[in-house]
Amino acid sequence: MPRPRLRQSLRRLWALDKFSASLRVFIALAGALALCWWQGWMHGLIPLFLGIIASALTETDDSWQGRLGAVLVTLTCFSAAAYAVEFLFPYPWLFVIALAFSAFCLTMLGALGERFATLGSGTLILAVYSMIGVEQRGGVAGLWLEPLLLVAGAAWYGLLSVIWHALFAHQPVQLALARLFRELGKYLKLKAALFEPVRQLDVEQRRLELAKQNGRVVSALNAAKEIILHRVGGGRPAPKVNRYLKLYFLAQDIHERASSSHYPYNELAEAFFHSDVLFRCQRLLRLHGEACQRLGSAIELRQPFEYRELCSQALEDLHASLDHLHLQSNPAWRRLLRSLGALAGNLASLDLLLGSASNPDALADEQDSSLLDREPHSLREVIERIGQQLTPTSLLFRHALRLSIALAAGYGLLHLIHPTQGYWILLTTLFVCQPNYGATRLKLVQRIVGTLIGLGLGWALIDLFPDPRIQALFAVVAGVAFFATRSTRYTLATAAITLLVLFCFNQIGDGYGLFLPRLVDTLLGGMLAGLAVFLILPDWQGRRLGRMLANTLSCNSAYLRQIIAQYAHGKRDDLGYRLARRNAHNADAALSTTLGNMLMEPGHFRKDADLGFRFLVLSHTLLSYLSGLGAHRGEQLPQAAQAQLLEQAEALASSLDEIATGLRDEQPLAIHSDEEQALAQSLEQIADDVDERQRLVQTQLALICRQLAPLRTLAAHLQKDRH
Repeated sequence: MPRPRLRQSLRRLWALDKFSASLRVFIALAGALALCWWQGWMHGLIPLFLGIIASALTETDDSWQGRLGAVLVTLTCFSAAAYAVEFLFPYPWLFVIALAFSAFCLTMLGALGERFATLGSGTLILAVYSMIGVEQRGGVAGLWLEPLLLVAGAAWYGLLSVIWHALFAHQPVQLALARLFRELGKYLKLKAALFEPVRQLDVEQRRLELAKQNGRVVSALNAAKEIILHRVGGGRPAPKVNRYLKLYFLAQDIHERASSSHYPYNELAEAFFHSDVLFRCQRLLRLHGEACQRLGSAIELRQPFEYRELCSQALEDLHASLDHLHLQSNPAWRRLLRSLGALAGNLASLDLLLGSASNPDALADEQDSSLLDREPHSLREVIERIGQQLTPTSLLFRHALRLSIALAAGYGLLHLIHPTQGYWILLTTLFVCQPNYGATRLKLVQRIVGTLIGLGLGWALIDLFPDPRIQALFAVVAGVAFFATRSTRYTLATAAITLLVLFCFNQIGDGYGLFLPRLVDTLLGGMLAGLAVFLILPDWQGRRLGRMLANTLSCNSAYLRQIIAQYAHGKRDDLGYRLARRNAHNADAALSTTLGNMLMEPGHFRKDADLGFRFLVLSHTLLSYLSGLGAHRGEQLPQAAQAQLLEQAEALASSLDEIATGLRDEQPLAIHSDEEQALAQSLEQIADDVDERQRLVQTQLALICRQLAPLRTLAAHLQKDRH
């Protein structure tokens, strides 16, 4: 018994998201420490450690060949940055100009994608580490050894990273898919809460929570897509990668089914309060959510997934409950029972999708399994993308300008007051200054609190363990803790990196002399970052709320047109359809993120937050109706009704575009539309003998149409507030 338990515990440890990265950092730091001990040269410990940290901060997922190329590019950038600092350090005016210019250019690399943004940020971090090294030597520049050690530390971690990606090429894919199915499971459980058989349920609040969780699902989908794309490349995927690709497409289908709606929740609760049918729906959705989470665990632990019979029994119970309601022949329930029938059909399809996850290899290959690669592939494309962002309206341009000015101001400040360890000011500014006010404010508080915790712990541990060798081991542990917590618990990560700095500097001098400078420099650097975000082209989320809402509606309109085209020409999960669906969900997630950031801004700038959240609820409801329409697009419409339904759907898409244009261009927008009112009434008039496929499409279009009036009202209120 102990051996299987140990094996299972090791599997769970291996499956932890941060374990592999933390283990690589531990090996790299421990190896550098062992080398310095063996050579009796602890002076080399700090630059080696800092090079390892900078290299680890720039690490992105890729195949081992791609990782090797990325490491070589990273080392080239690091070498250029380190030696530029050495050569320009004695010339303050040249130095500050180069610092501001390079900060701007490296930040603008974010226009090319996440990997380039990470490379630019890591290069800036290493440049500041080089400045700290020169300052430690008393400002003596031009020495070749310390930059070489920084780059050597980075190369050592880069080598480990390449070997790791070669040995465990599929681990990141497994972790990404596991996270995706876990988030889908949470989404399904939140969706189940909408079927609470309670009168006057606060549906709006639950839809808001659902919209926020949808943002997390979309983020997980995007992350999984990028990781799989790095393995697929431009050729045919290997069998194992093809299996993961099928699971990714399965997750997309589950998401479309899960996010779809065919029903008005409060009407269902009122009509079927004395029936168990809503409880049956809720129970089945919860079981589906649990199945998604178990599938995530199975992928993560590399174990077989078994779809339990409990879900099949719950589906049979739901159909039995529906049959009982049909037998009562209540005319008032006729329309709602049809909505429940569509829901039951959707849940049955969801059940089949989850059941097929037991054997992904048996899933049919997609007709079009291509994935959109958003990274540039030519110098011309690089120039075009950066050129598009070189405007004050670009958020990236504003962030690059703020960061470069803040770093230049920090350099001027440290020359003005000559603080001890002054270059920590620049490092704090670099870490704290974020693209928007809310994120910067949060990072500033976490940085200060984490620094205080780290200094307090450092004081106690240096007193309790005066042996330098034990302190060096503590430094390794602190470095691992930093990477394990930096993306989830930044306060603890800051405390850990503060401990690493204290223990490393105590190896070659007086660690106590670093306590006060570290605190003062953190406060000064944080103050500069906060002032830069507040004063230099501030990016208040409320000012671009109209454009965000317009983009959400435009993406929903494009999604509707793609769905209707599938009804006209047949179902096909091609790249165009999947891209339109993903853009609609990405826009919904971006709106949720923007509103969350707005809540952290000063009161005057978040006055439209309530309107924004009401719009988010309406937008997510609209998207759920579109998903319901998309989930059934394989059903061919009757020829007699097809032309009219397609024309009505196009009218709805045009109305969405009209509202979007009014918001984007700040043009007057009519609150009421007689045409849309007439269209809604026409769509809701469905004869009893109408074909069920036509009924479903017409009902979904009617639900979409009824969203237009409240969308117009909120858009008009937003424009009125602005004027």
